[in-house]
Amino acid sequence: MTTEAIPAAAAKRSFRSPKNAKRIRQLGGILAVVVAWQISVWVIDLPPYFYPGPSNVFDAFIELVERGILPPYIGDSVGRYALGVFCGTSIGVLIGLLIGLSRLMSAVLAPTINFFYSIVEVAWIPLFVIWWGYGIKTIIVALVYVAAFPVLYNTLIGVRTVPTVLINASKSLGATNLQVLVNVILPSALPNIFTGFRIGAGFAFRGLIFAEMIAAQTGVGYLIFEGANSQQTDRTIVGMITIGLMWLVIDRAYLSPVEKITIERWGLVSDSK
Repeated sequence: MTTEAIPAAAAKRSFRSPKNAKRIRQLGGILAVVVAWQISVWVIDLPPYFYPGPSNVFDAFIELVERGILPPYIGDSVGRYALGVFCGTSIGVLIGLLIGLSRLMSAVLAPTINFFYSIVEVAWIPLFVIWWGYGIKTIIVALVYVAAFPVLYNTLIGVRTVPTVLINASKSLGATNLQVLVNVILPSALPNIFTGFRIGAGFAFRGLIFAEMIAAQTGVGYLIFEGANSQQTDRTIVGMITIGLMWLVIDRAYLSPVEKITIERWGLVSDSK
């Protein structure tokens, strides 16, 4: 093989790598959806304001970007989401640990926590609007609520299911209460805590969109609601696609890496590298 052929062969192997093959399949799936969407537009043959096609939605996207509407709306939504999830998960972990470390508190408060965990944010937002009016306060409170309770509940379950024998063994070896918490309870409860975090993050994202529809004047949720009200269906679909892309970015760029790093840090799985 000539020296010129070596880079070409390496590039070919790289193109055929499992990661690239996976990306190609994903792009193929997206393309198939767009083609099916366009075909359905031709078959159904309805006015664009009722059932817009891909080209209509793309034109609406360009217009929203050029007019400086979509980027600030995305920024507002991301900022609200980040603040609400940070506060909610912090509160959930702290309270979950405090309650979980007490057998009496766990027995007394667990049913109440489970009760509030089952009440979705949609039921609370009308009350939040009455109490705090339309605006950022209502949105943040709703996000904190929906993010906190899944984390609190799962943290409580994780702490209470730590094997007692591990705690007693650590104490018999001279570990302090703080050392038991850091080296035994937290590592054992971590999978449950992060499960609650992922659930809370997902609930908060859906809560964000609904809250923006009701209580905001900006944001992707507001864009969807306003587009539907004004019969600008193409803008509504732009907002829907933006929601999906935002969640993919949040999941792949933040949730998944943090989960992987956190689990490897505590030795629950081994690094394959």
